[in-house]
Amino acid sequence: MAQTQILHVDPYQPDPDTIAVAAAAIAGGQLVAFPTETVYGLGANAFDPAAVERIFTAKQRPWTDPLIVHLATVSHLDRVVQDMPAALIGLAERFWPGPLTLVLCRGRSVAPNVSAGRNTVAVRVPAHPVAHALLVACDLPIAAPSANLFSRPSPTTAQHVLDDLDGRVEVILDGGTATIGLESTVVDLTQTPPVLLRPGGVPAELLLDLLPDLRVPADPMVGAEGEATASPGMLLKHYAPHAAVVLLRGNALSARALALTILNLLHNAGRRVGLLVPDEEFSLYVGLHAEVVGMGPSTDLLAVARYLFARLRELDSLGVDVILAREVAAGGLGTAIRDRLFRAAEGKILDADAPVDLGNWLTPLLK
Repeated sequence: MAQTQILHVDPYQPDPDTIAVAAAAIAGGQLVAFPTETVYGLGANAFDPAAVERIFTAKQRPWTDPLIVHLATVSHLDRVVQDMPAALIGLAERFWPGPLTLVLCRGRSVAPNVSAGRNTVAVRVPAHPVAHALLVACDLPIAAPSANLFSRPSPTTAQHVLDDLDGRVEVILDGGTATIGLESTVVDLTQTPPVLLRPGGVPAELLLDLLPDLRVPADPMVGAEGEATASPGMLLKHYAPHAAVVLLRGNALSARALALTILNLLHNAGRRVGLLVPDEEFSLYVGLHAEVVGMGPSTDLLAVARYLFARLRELDSLGVDVILAREVAAGGLGTAIRDRLFRAAEGKILDADAPVDLGNWLTPLLK
């Protein structure tokens, strides 16, 4: 195993000498975890297939799940893509640097395993000063998925990275907490019309201003197991804590009544339960047989997004076996939050406002 070196950097004015150490590691084929405005990324030289392979190995990530290539500036696009569709310019001018990833035709210099062997490549220009400084210093495109073990909640702090990847990565640049907390939005520009593959930090409503024909799926897109997906984050199980997660849909009082039934059944079977609820519903669950964690006010989706993965990790640390998580409203960042919780729950949703048969769902948890 590698010896993991943690380097602390000011998130706004990173020290050039510290950045130079991380840049040399990237150039030397090593792995560097670094903060972006979305989550922490696990980076390697996108031109070096052996270095890219080390990302998959370190994360225990399936080879069919592609990576995102990060660039210092829009002017570096020609290093990694073959052509640039007309829509690209307007999107880049408005949203880069920032949490938007575009799927384009892969350039020959990009390692094929970055894209799971597909002829496309996902590209973005991050806005975080540390990520930008690292990209400028190494003068290389950096392939980087989230810096966590595969299918776990994404890391929004350096400690999360260390918890998952200590000894698997050479350098961690600790630049504090990620500001957005959810991954980038992914749009495939190689399809006509373009398709939203993953909701994220740029809401679809803003993209429609420039891409009026953008296809926005009503439900989360789920890639087939064993097949190369067009974007990261499309598998059914993703962003998941160790505890089993189930989403509770419905109004607050109906959800509480259903949760109470489930809590009693699980408690009697010796299972520990966690609840992830909006702050305004917190008082409804006080005194029950559960660890209750607030996700933030439902009226402040920026706060919910920023701390969502940290809250899932917190519930894991409390030793719960099952997490009942309340859904948030769709629209804006809410769509991305719903997507992450849907995948953390592997699609398991209970609607408290409709008849519910708990038998099929509860049986595996009671064994």
